[in-house]
Amino acid sequence: MKSLKLTALALAVSGLPLAAQAELKALDDSAMGGITGQAGVTIELETQVNIGEVRYTDEGTLAVSDVFIGGANRDDMFSELGFAIPNEATDLIDNIKINIDVLEDGDAAIDVFPLYGSPIDFAVRTGAWELRGDTDSTVIMDNLSIEGLATELKIRVDTATDKLNLKTRFAIDDMDVDVPFMAVGIRDLELTGAGYDDSPNIVTLGAIADIDVYKAPNGAGNDSLAVDLNTFDADMNIGGVLVGGTSIGSVAFDDLSIQNTQMRIYGH
Repeated sequence: MKSLKLTALALAVSGLPLAAQAELKALDDSAMGGITGQAGVTIELETQVNIGEVRYTDEGTLAVSDVFIGGANRDDMFSELGFAIPNEATDLIDNIKINIDVLEDGDAAIDVFPLYGSPIDFAVRTGAWELRGDTDSTVIMDNLSIEGLATELKIRVDTATDKLNLKTRFAIDDMDVDVPFMAVGIRDLELTGAGYDDSPNIVTLGAIADIDVYKAPNGAGNDSLAVDLNTFDADMNIGGVLVGGTSIGSVAFDDLSIQNTQMRIYGH
């Protein structure tokens, strides 16, 4: 990656005067004991994921084919802003910087944000989502395509509560999907922050989600995976709802807010 090469070169050049003047000394045990990690770890990332098929098998099977996770390869998202959001149009998820820190109280803090000023563009696409039995099968979803931008992802693991908290800000410029067994389709779904419809700007662009993940008892008192959606605030516009291949109109949700939603997930 060009940015990594430039960073390495800059560090090497900046270190030359110090190397010329500094006297190298061995540190004894007491001096070593006074050194603690302060800055954490930073990772710059670019990647693309392709999976031929993902299968979950119980008695029958749910199979998802042709999974792609990468860059949107676009620089024209959210044209209603009146200016182009600067992105290098590639099919890689890039422009990602990850800061990882372990805080004084033991909490883990992971922050994912753009390496440069512009948001992180992403795309998720799949082929058929198919239920398979011994003799029959049903395609429940097909041609899923999501393209959008992310500006923030914060992950905290709290040692006092044993909870993982996830806060994210993201926007979907275009989502299409077919649901063949119901003859229904969704076209041109846009998801943005609450208030974006009334005032489109870069500040209101991202929908906000705040989620806790932890262990908690289910209704029977047994351990289960707990997922709490504390807050989800967004505007949503669906350009076309198809029934039988024909559009029956559009749908809009203004200032959609979902709060205090709890799930308990466990085997049966």
